[in-house]
Amino acid sequence: MGLIENPKTYTGRDLETIFFRPMFAGQNAEQLGIRVMYNMPVPTTIQMWSPNSDVLKAYSSGWTGGDSASRMQKSIEMSKLKAEVGFSASDYFQSVYELITGRADVNLDDLTGSELEQAETEMFRAAIAESLRVMMWIGDKSAAAYNTMDGILTRATRYSAASSDVSKFTGVSGTVTADNVIDLLKGMWTMARPELKALRSEGNLTYFVTTDIYDAYEEYLDNHAADGAYVDLVSGRRELSYHGIKIVDMGITQYITKSGDAPSYCLLTDRRNLVLAVNTSDYPGSEVRMWYNPDAMENRQRAVFLAGTEILDETLMVWAQL
Repeated sequence: MGLIENPKTYTGRDLETIFFRPMFAGQNAEQLGIRVMYNMPVPTTIQMWSPNSDVLKAYSSGWTGGDSASRMQKSIEMSKLKAEVGFSASDYFQSVYELITGRADVNLDDLTGSELEQAETEMFRAAIAESLRVMMWIGDKSAAAYNTMDGILTRATRYSAASSDVSKFTGVSGTVTADNVIDLLKGMWTMARPELKALRSEGNLTYFVTTDIYDAYEEYLDNHAADGAYVDLVSGRRELSYHGIKIVDMGITQYITKSGDAPSYCLLTDRRNLVLAVNTSDYPGSEVRMWYNPDAMENRQRAVFLAGTEILDETLMVWAQL
């Protein structure tokens, strides 16, 4: 039987394939709701190409061509992150074994080292994934908490203050309720630039909102006396949308509460315009390590990697802070 205090270290290829890539690929990446870039070269630079809409010319002899597309380049600021967690030996043992006993395919009389390793890895990976998701939205290097990197909402605030090209909606103030939530959603859509509205047919436009706005819109739908509304009221809704545009709860309200008052956020953009970049290969010392410290009788876990966020084109968004 494998010992729970056996040290485990992931570096290089193992760090990517065993630990990090499962968090940022496939369905897990889709659940974040934004574009995820993993192990792009550092400094991570995005090339954005826009096709020329006026390439057709009247036929004439000779060369009349030009550039077929315009290019815009933007670098993503990467921050060095470190996650460290310590458990007492008894608490760690119970947490890891709870994950194992919940699996139907495990023989509890013969727990191999690999099964223990999977449970330990999953527990630490879940903690990092949630912390990175929260930091992705509300991270602020100048704040007292969640300050290891700047998140998307922090960047939206900064870009709005620095340029009049960033659209900030102020048509609704105070608490968002079922009575004024449509004013918020409709007002932001009306304010959106034509370039943003043109992306609607591609199916990636999204309202990213805090929980109170999500609940207010759901209450607004419940108040409509129709058969469909009754079915939704009884069975619930798998997802919400406004005029075909998805409404996604960022799940950050519990983290931004300050003295009992949590600000509300709403961000309308193409989800591909928001980027989370993670790198575990281009930074010396990137690793995940799990070991047992006999002096402190404590199981410890550490992860070191690079991560950063960016709004690729700040003009292709409308946001509101209430």
